[in-house]
Amino acid sequence: MIQRFNPPDVHEPSGYSHVTISSAGRLAHLAGQCPLDLAGTVVGAEGDYAAQTDQVVTNCLAVLDAAGAAPSDVVRSIVYVVSPDSTVLSAVWDQLMASPLAPAFTTASTLLGVASLGYRGQLIEIDLTAALPD
Repeated sequence: MIQRFNPPDVHEPSGYSHVTISSAGRLAHLAGQCPLDLAGTVVGAEGDYAAQTDQVVTNCLAVLDAAGAAPSDVVRSIVYVVSPDSTVLSAVWDQLMASPLAPAFTTASTLLGVASLGYRGQLIEIDLTAALPD
């Protein structure tokens, strides 16, 4: 249902695929998941990328499950991190790749350093698109 590959004419990526093709007839476009707990509060002390990443992973897993999908059904991901520092972006990526959400990032993925996100103190957001199993 989902084909992932890397053309020989581009660099070998670190964990993700340059091309993802899905034959799924239905896609779930999920809202960007933020590091908010059930009360709607941003988790983690100021600057706590790890705690916020954990919460975003938890929220992503919940919305995927609600849509009837698993991390392995994700066909596109965009990870937003408030930081211009590639070391911080790499640390977030490494944490994601070690999480239960990791299969979501083996498809077409983008990691972006951004200036700000929607909630005060928010450092991470993940946007996912999943191909729904038949």
